[in-house]
Amino acid sequence: MSRGRQPPLVTGISPNEGIPWTKVTIRGENLGTGPADLIGLSICGHNCLLTAQWMSASKIVCRVGPAKDDKGEIIVTTKSGGKGTSTVSFKLLKTEKIGILDQSAVWVDEMNYYDMRTDKNKGISPLSLRPANPLGIEIDKGKVPQVDLESMFPRMSGDITSENFSATWYLIENHSATSFDQLRVAVSNLRKQASKKNEGSLAYVKGGLSTFFEAQDALAAIHQKLEVDGTEKVGGSMTQRLEKILKRANDTANTLFLEVLGRKDKADSTRNALNVLQRFKFLFNLPLNIERNIQKGDYDVVINDYEKAKSLFGNTEVQVFKKVYAEVETRIGALRSLLLDKLLETPSTLHDQKRYIRYLSDLHASGDPAWQCIVAQHKWILQLMQTCKDNYVQGQKGKSGGSHSTALDTDRTSAVGRLGQADRLNRGGPFQVPRGDSWPFQGPQQVAFVEKLTDVVISQLPNFWKLWISYVNGSLFSETGEKSGQVEKSKKNARQRQNDFKKMIEEVTHRLVKLVRGALLPSTLTEAELRLYGGWQTSGELTGPWLSQVIHTVRVSYEALAALEIPNDLLQVIQDLLLDLRVHCLLVTLQQTAEDVKRLAEKEDWVVDNEGITSLPAQFEQCIVQMLQSLKGPTDSKPGEVNIFQLERTQDMASELCMTIMKVFINCLEQLSTKTDGDIDTSHMSVDIASPDLFNSAHEDFSPSPEQRLLLILSNCSYLEKHTFINLAEHLERHGFLGTEKITRVSVELVRSLDQRLFESYVERKADPIVGSLEPGMYAGYFDWRDCSLPTGVRNYLKEALVNIITVHAEVFTVSKELVPRVLSRIVESVAEEMSRLMQCVSSFSRNGALQARLEIYVLRDALQSYLTTESNTSFKQALEALPQLHNGADKKLLEELLNKFKSTMHLQLTCFQPASVLPVKR
Repeated sequence: MSRGRQPPLVTGISPNEGIPWTKVTIRGENLGTGPADLIGLSICGHNCLLTAQWMSASKIVCRVGPAKDDKGEIIVTTKSGGKGTSTVSFKLLKTEKIGILDQSAVWVDEMNYYDMRTDKNKGISPLSLRPANPLGIEIDKGKVPQVDLESMFPRMSGDITSENFSATWYLIENHSATSFDQLRVAVSNLRKQASKKNEGSLAYVKGGLSTFFEAQDALAAIHQKLEVDGTEKVGGSMTQRLEKILKRANDTANTLFLEVLGRKDKADSTRNALNVLQRFKFLFNLPLNIERNIQKGDYDVVINDYEKAKSLFGNTEVQVFKKVYAEVETRIGALRSLLLDKLLETPSTLHDQKRYIRYLSDLHASGDPAWQCIVAQHKWILQLMQTCKDNYVQGQKGKSGGSHSTALDTDRTSAVGRLGQADRLNRGGPFQVPRGDSWPFQGPQQVAFVEKLTDVVISQLPNFWKLWISYVNGSLFSETGEKSGQVEKSKKNARQRQNDFKKMIEEVTHRLVKLVRGALLPSTLTEAELRLYGGWQTSGELTGPWLSQVIHTVRVSYEALAALEIPNDLLQVIQDLLLDLRVHCLLVTLQQTAEDVKRLAEKEDWVVDNEGITSLPAQFEQCIVQMLQSLKGPTDSKPGEVNIFQLERTQDMASELCMTIMKVFINCLEQLSTKTDGDIDTSHMSVDIASPDLFNSAHEDFSPSPEQRLLLILSNCSYLEKHTFINLAEHLERHGFLGTEKITRVSVELVRSLDQRLFESYVERKADPIVGSLEPGMYAGYFDWRDCSLPTGVRNYLKEALVNIITVHAEVFTVSKELVPRVLSRIVESVAEEMSRLMQCVSSFSRNGALQARLEIYVLRDALQSYLTTESNTSFKQALEALPQLHNGADKKLLEELLNKFKSTMHLQLTCFQPASVLPVKR
């Protein structure tokens, strides 16, 4: 005996009690490796090995013998494991003798029950009807495990008396090693057995034929004897009396055994009914099981049971089965309605939709549940979109004040936010929307509406599209549906309904676009469309940053839908919306920038840097740069988008608005030049520490005079022309703007025009007093050119004029060194022109008068030599030509001495007119 295996262990027996010869099933562990390995089996001390049938290592079937002990263990002995043990016991019931009239509740095995009253000649043992070896050849048990046979032949059996008997199983189990010749012998044996069964009754008649003849002869003799004796004539027919006696005997027997026979028939009918209930309990319990499983949600179990019942009893003719099956169909019909309601219920997940469609398909529901679900989801999405719009329009009407905390159910962690959050962080644009768990939305209702609307679309439309794809490829159905041809039917229906589904997608995308247009671009809709998709309060237009956020939201939605591989022609309407939004954002941003530029005058602080300009040009350039940065997202073309600057109309409008911005800024500068002190905000003004402190103190409150304001704006105009406009042109070109040459040209023309006007105004303010003081000063004290003394120096009026020019020089130099030559040259032209006029108006000069006049003209010309122009030189020349010529050398010498004397005494004052870097300016 091998010690490699554990000894047998019996852990169960069914039934656990019974009379002798009761069939039991023993279960346990290590019950042997095969029939040959089983060498012993005892129940209650009785050897049951002869009736044992080894089924598997965990199952043995046998019959209990007439043991002596009433209760005992079940001991299994095998070659491989030895003698085993048992954890259960079997109780042997003693048989009681029952009289013919005693009632009995003992269960009788009906499998081989024969009514001896109706077939007395078949009073043979039921066990004899079960041939142990029906083939009549030696049984050779194979080594095929029982588990493998059960998996190869599901729901079949190798038992020859079973309803699900499989001949292949029987041959593999009992004759897997039998030769082909032996199998031929088995076929001959089966044929002989079949012929014997057919000839059974006829052979019986042939064997007792002589007995039948003898009985016939005896009956004929008796009848003849009775006729001879005359018995029939005297007392009637003997056969009649015999018949009466037999009837009375029969009546007496019926009276005695009527109750017994009645109970017997009732017991038979009860047993038959119980057998039917036991055999078909699956069907009778099915309605209740369906109800219970529906309540638990075990729809798969219900469908499997229904398929089984339909295959077994769908075409039955038995009335009771028909009645029960009709109730099953009623419950299944209710289940179909329930599943259809759940399928069309919204909202629901794609997983649940597929599950309910599969259930309805397996239950053979009428119609097309998948298409019904698609239609319901389409209506649900449209309803969600319209409800979203109505809620936000109502919220806009109900809000008060500048801030608004929406009471709508707006989940700020929307699908758009989830898809676009990483992109916003990586993009790092100038506009960022802070979001937190408790963040109340403070922006415009239209922006919140677009985000919520797109969130609805990209959270619902992908599942809607996937449901359609599953419907097209037939993946909604189970294996049962595939076998029943539902997959092909679904594909056929999908091909027929492609246009209908395309219209559904078009309706959703068009509804999305029109709702967004109604909120942001109402001018692009008709009046009828506005009544359906509009209704927003037009209190004010959205700013550029909010429009940029909307464009980003719509782009994320488009990318999410394009990722589903939805055809481009169905999404083209969203691309058209994006194009209009981008153009609208561009134009609105340019218009708002013009408004911002208007307010730059309020920010002018008149603080001068080392280049003689204020912060206004830099603020203007910064404003434009920030505008371009905010437009970078909307104007950049994503894959599949059109470059909006390639659109001729958009290009023209953008160029016009850019030129409008330039005009607005030029007007801003012009307004600043004409404002009074009370119209502007004053601030501290910084100056170069090397410059004269003309403004009293750089650390005291400063309000520039009108002349100083003109100088500052002139300096700004010069800087705009030389630097700002060039920089802005580069920025515009870098951001895709076209027509920058025209914008720059117009801007330069505008600033030059303003510069010229302001320059003329400043020169007029400064030159007129100087020019106006020359004539009165020249003739002060009744001075007469014809009667004057010998000149001893330059008169005071000319010195005052030079000092005034020096004052102008200092004022201009303090603001901008570059403006000095231009301003002084123009003032010198005015002074020279006036001197020329005055000289030409003198009728005659005396010798001394001519010397005095020539001295003053030379002094003025030499002192302002650095700022002389062609016009001023011509004026001085004309003035000198109006004087008499000097012919005396003494006069020339005196003139030269007086000229040198003046230059020496006025050297410090005249130094400001001799900067090394100053060059004459010719305009």
